[in-house]
Amino acid sequence: MAPAPGSRPRPQGIRLSLLTRWTALIGTLLTVGILIALALEHFFPARPGLVIGICLLCVLPICIITIRAELQRMLSLFRALTGTVTSYQDGDFSFSLHWPQNDELSDLVAAHNALGAVLRQQRLDLVQRELLLDTMVQNTPVAMLLVSESGPIVYANVAARQLLSEGRKLEGHKLNDILANVAPELLEALARGGDGLFTTKDDEEEEVYHLARRSFNLNGRKHELLLLRQLTMELRRQEVQTWKKVIRVISHELNNSLAPLTSLAHSGAELVRRGQTEKLPQILGTIEERTRHLESFILGYARFAKLPAPRLETQHWQPFITQLGEQVVFTLAGEAPAEASAFDPAQLEQALINLLKNAHESGSPASEVCIEVRRLHEGIRIDVLDRGPGMNDAVLTNALVPFYSTKRSGTGLGLALAREIAEAHGGRITLANREGGGLTVTMILPLA
Repeated sequence: MAPAPGSRPRPQGIRLSLLTRWTALIGTLLTVGILIALALEHFFPARPGLVIGICLLCVLPICIITIRAELQRMLSLFRALTGTVTSYQDGDFSFSLHWPQNDELSDLVAAHNALGAVLRQQRLDLVQRELLLDTMVQNTPVAMLLVSESGPIVYANVAARQLLSEGRKLEGHKLNDILANVAPELLEALARGGDGLFTTKDDEEEEVYHLARRSFNLNGRKHELLLLRQLTMELRRQEVQTWKKVIRVISHELNNSLAPLTSLAHSGAELVRRGQTEKLPQILGTIEERTRHLESFILGYARFAKLPAPRLETQHWQPFITQLGEQVVFTLAGEAPAEASAFDPAQLEQALINLLKNAHESGSPASEVCIEVRRLHEGIRIDVLDRGPGMNDAVLTNALVPFYSTKRSGTGLGLALAREIAEAHGGRITLANREGGGLTVTMILPLA
């Protein structure tokens, strides 16, 4: 295996463990001491004390010098290990070590060098990720501000500096000092708390922004991330597309109604000219029917565009459902909640009539169209169920969009109006296909 960058290869050759080396060293020193003692005894056979003394004077310095030299190299390695660990703690992973012997200490050095190589690679990867993240954050059109709990701005990207400080640096400044020069609409949005849209106005035009706020702990301290996104261009493009679609739908519907009316009027005038008036009642009846259809179509758009704020009233569910059953056929699944709820009866009735008519027009048997009303912990759940063909994924995605319809004569306002009414009550509406075929439209209304 190739050595890590900055490290040296492990020593090769005969492997001798520390135990073997030290055993051999001590054995050698003892052998030298014995040989010296035998030689001195040959010269001084009758003086054992002198032999022992001379032997100690010769052997002890050799032992001390040899063992000290051996230990000195090991102590130098331990000091180097301590130094590299300290460098690792400081974030410097460029050091590596070398041990010339092939023993357990060489294994320790190799593991230490491998650890350094891993830490170096991780640091390099982290630096690359930080560089990529910083590039993305700095070049995003969303203004980003990271503010600590004590007030100073910790981080601000280019968009935030351009939006709030004409490109000047924001880090280190107090957020309140920066906000002293911004539009009052932004201050109001911040004071409200949470996410939301706000509009700033100047002499020339209006700008729409979305404010998002997230709180989290960083290094044990509370921080808040503020995200400001300009939505003016996106909303204008969406507005243009919506108007185009509205005009296209209305133009189509008007042409479908005016073309027959023009033809019928011409036919009626021709019959009057010829004195053949027996078909005039039929022609006039058709004209009246098409005119009423056109009037109903225009009124549907007007109701959607001018939906007033709901007037909440305390209502009991059983009488409300009974009155609803007098206008459209359906079956009540289960029992209605006994507790009263607060909602706008006229608006909710209109929403449910639209949903029930859609259920009947789906091709479902009338006996399979039903309503289920349940009390949940967070609110009231109303399910409108049918056994029609259901919806594919594309239709499910766009069914709640205004003016979207798969019906040949549909206006695309029934589900959109129901969603508008549910959201005006603080609730929501969802669609899902049923097992075995059919559709479930669920409306959730809050308790309050």
